[in-house]
Amino acid sequence: MTEQSPPTGTRVQEIPEPRFPHDSTALTAWLTALVRNREYGTLADLRRSRVRTNAHIRAGWYGGDDHRDLFERMAFLFAVYHQGRATPSYGHGSLGAAARRIGDGIGRGPDNPGAQRLLDRVVASRRVPWRHLQHAVTRLRSCEQPPPSWTGLAEDLIRWNDRRARVAYQWSVEFHTPPGPAGKRSADR
Repeated sequence: MTEQSPPTGTRVQEIPEPRFPHDSTALTAWLTALVRNREYGTLADLRRSRVRTNAHIRAGWYGGDDHRDLFERMAFLFAVYHQGRATPSYGHGSLGAAARRIGDGIGRGPDNPGAQRLLDRVVASRRVPWRHLQHAVTRLRSCEQPPPSWTGLAEDLIRWNDRRARVAYQWSVEFHTPPGPAGKRSADR
């Protein structure tokens, strides 16, 4: 059998390699199921940041072709926060809103110098500040405060370098927004 070439004057369309979209909601659902089902071995594997385990590979699947590494690192942050916890936390709000909860009885958020310095380091970074994000998640855990929305955090980090999204700026605004009627009105929407 011989191969036939297309008729002259017709365009041959190349078939692109499959590209899978990311699904941060599915990643969060899988991670919370690990906590709910007490799969502590898998969560421990995810906390091993320097070793790529099957758990990291599985987390990367949810990131598709373009965001595999980011989703693996998100799973690491989730596992760090949930170490030793029996119930999963989906989190809520952005990292800026979550950083408002960092602190102690003397002061939280902008009133806490440590929280202020931490957020300053996060938002000043041009690249995704993984080390500082880990520190923020660890601080939230130690303060017994809920984490940021894991789904929202993944989406924000995907858009980190998008100048129109202005993720770091939005986190700063949410961190510094004073509590009260203005903050309450925006939360009611």
